[in-house]
Amino acid sequence: MAAAHCERQVIPGRRFQTVREILSEQSTMVIAEQDGVPSLDILFDHMADAVYLLDPESSHILWCNRAAHADLGLAAQEVLNHSVLSLQKDVTGLPQWSDIAQVIRASDCYTFVGRHRHADGGEMPVEVNTTHFAWGGRNYFLSVARNISKRLTLDPQTSTRDERLRFALNQAMDGLWDWDVVSGAVYFSPQLKRMLGYGPDEMTPHVDTWTHNIHPDDRDQVMSLIDQHLRGRLMRFEAEYRLRNRNGHDVWVHDRGQICERDAQGQPTRMVGMVQNVTDRKLLELRLEKMASIDDLTQLPNRRAGMAVLAHQVELAQRGGLPLCVGVLDIDAFKAVNDQFGHAKGDAVLHQVATLLRQTLRPCDYVYRSGGEEFILLLPDVQPETAFAIAADIHAALESKDWEADLGMDALTVSIGLACFPLQTPAGKLLDLADLALYRAKEQGRNRTCGPHDTVQHTQAPDRQRELP
Repeated sequence: MAAAHCERQVIPGRRFQTVREILSEQSTMVIAEQDGVPSLDILFDHMADAVYLLDPESSHILWCNRAAHADLGLAAQEVLNHSVLSLQKDVTGLPQWSDIAQVIRASDCYTFVGRHRHADGGEMPVEVNTTHFAWGGRNYFLSVARNISKRLTLDPQTSTRDERLRFALNQAMDGLWDWDVVSGAVYFSPQLKRMLGYGPDEMTPHVDTWTHNIHPDDRDQVMSLIDQHLRGRLMRFEAEYRLRNRNGHDVWVHDRGQICERDAQGQPTRMVGMVQNVTDRKLLELRLEKMASIDDLTQLPNRRAGMAVLAHQVELAQRGGLPLCVGVLDIDAFKAVNDQFGHAKGDAVLHQVATLLRQTLRPCDYVYRSGGEEFILLLPDVQPETAFAIAADIHAALESKDWEADLGMDALTVSIGLACFPLQTPAGKLLDLADLALYRAKEQGRNRTCGPHDTVQHTQAPDRQRELP
């Protein structure tokens, strides 16, 4: 059932042809057509290895034999016309596929060791050998995948203790490396190559290959730690950093290594190490860090992160005598928005205001959401008149926005309170003074900017620029 279904797949752009017909037309294929000799489809159906005919451009599976889907617990229709990437756990994304496809075209036979997904959620280790050929003016890849799970064991009777130990480490970790410090040659284990998206016969075995794949932001630190270990300043090398995968994305690894051989003068000659893929853990840590410091609704820094930056800016202002202005911005009549339109619309308003603030403020300025409808502005190295000009730009941006078209509501306004150092002292009280200024702005009718002792509104620039009283 499965073999017949697989074989009769139509090759796009051609008349209705079976894979048997394609292969039989190759000059090197000889099929015995006589009684008692199984046909080609029967031979494919009884192969122990999985066979896939692939479209090199899209990676789609055009034909497969029975083992190609049955060994994975899948039906033929769950494999055919799907991308081979849906089966392969170690090739992610078309960019990596395109890179591998170029290597296949340039090779007589390309070998890749990876893992195929099983329908039950498990995985099957496979060695895939792929060749390429042309037929009828079109190119094809023919892949033969062999289950190597039995190969990934050692005979305890014939293997040495060192071989068993090396085997266990190689299987337990995501990669091993063995570096000849003198020559620069490096052995990269198949698992390590697979983690980076390469086949077992790829990756030039040299230390330069490794350093080239280290993320530029991490490279200096990693090489410094290795150098310190080689000079005896660290007992072992250990680092977490990013390696560039073949398809261009970063893989976070935990790398540990140690010198294992020295020459007669005590100089290191060989260093070995183990690599573990910690991408999932690292991304979770980064997400948690972001959640701890970023307001989820507005994607601005939250109060906790903002207060830390404020304290740092105040310290810099006091130490260097630099000017610093702090603003407290509050959306006018925000409760009415929630009451009239609902909290979902209120959340949309907060997001829109946050976006406008990011677009209006200078690159060196800092804004965070303090809570509710209140935002804090940190304006470093500005005189009061410049701070009021920035506030006027915020009022103008809100006024020019088409709130009716975007959110179906009347225009929104904000009130802003400003306090500046060294005009108002001490610097540690700037937030309190800005909050007092906001109260004055609200008291005077909203939609304006005030200083802590203002009796006159400031909503426009430059004709209303002046220093805080």
